[in-house]
Amino acid sequence: MMLVEQTAIQDSALPVAQFKDHLRMGSGFGDDTLQDAVLVGFLRAAITAIEARTGKAILERRFVWRFTTWRGTEKQILPVAPVTAVIAFKIMNAQDIETIIDPSRYRLSQDAHFPSLISNAGSFPVIPKGGQAELEFTAGFASLWDNIPADLAQAVLMLGAHYYEYRNDTGLADGCTPFGVTALLERYKPMRLGGGMHV
Repeated sequence: MMLVEQTAIQDSALPVAQFKDHLRMGSGFGDDTLQDAVLVGFLRAAITAIEARTGKAILERRFVWRFTTWRGTEKQILPVAPVTAVIAFKIMNAQDIETIIDPSRYRLSQDAHFPSLISNAGSFPVIPKGGQAELEFTAGFASLWDNIPADLAQAVLMLGAHYYEYRNDTGLADGCTPFGVTALLERYKPMRLGGGMHV
């Protein structure tokens, strides 16, 4: 399986000004934007780390997911949440010849942790030997930073600040997450029961 971002997060979508305020950096000077590129890097690192930990896309963007087998004949759980729309669904054979699947044959089941694609036709189309299925969709809490859930936005700022403040500390090479960030992310992490079941 392979999940690929089709649209990247633009620098202009990142909360650089809020991050400066969080870091209590001075303003009103001629070199106010001098560190912007560095701050953008730490914000991106924080977003990436939080998305990996929670399985959630923070800012909305397009993804393509390619896979060679179905997890279920009637329901396929998607690899990231929250999914807002399915753009295209197709099956490719070993020669990469595409068959577009009519949208009437499936539907999106939205879920906070495990959105899924549901077959309306009893079962999904067969994926040919050597072929693959490809699903293009949009996922993310919002397209604008101001519409991101407040606790997630705060977690990004806190983790970005942690990376910034300890950027020269080689003792943190293995990485760590401050307790405050962990607490903020707790409700976004999928729960697991015995035997690997999710709820």
